[in-house]
Amino acid sequence: MSEADTLTLTIDAPDTTDELVVPTRLLELVAEDDESAPEVVGDTAMITLANQIHHTVAHAEGTGEGLEDVEAHTMELFEERFGESFAEMTGHEH
Repeated sequence: MSEADTLTLTIDAPDTTDELVVPTRLLELVAEDDESAPEVVGDTAMITLANQIHHTVAHAEGTGEGLEDVEAHTMELFEERFGESFAEMTGHEH
């Protein structure tokens, strides 16, 4: 695969930056309607992070103090972004 077949996305945060190189065809494959590459990657990141915190809180032992609050906040942000809950989107409720 050549560089022409990839897209480099830059992620900026206070005091740090990261770059992510992804195949453009993959972005086209998972994009819905006219979603941009940053939207696709942002959606994917939010789904992955919500899944991770859910798994940590609901399925792991000894989650540590305050993680339930982190999960609740993440799920609020998830619902704001997608217009439906994590449980509705994934079919994973308990």
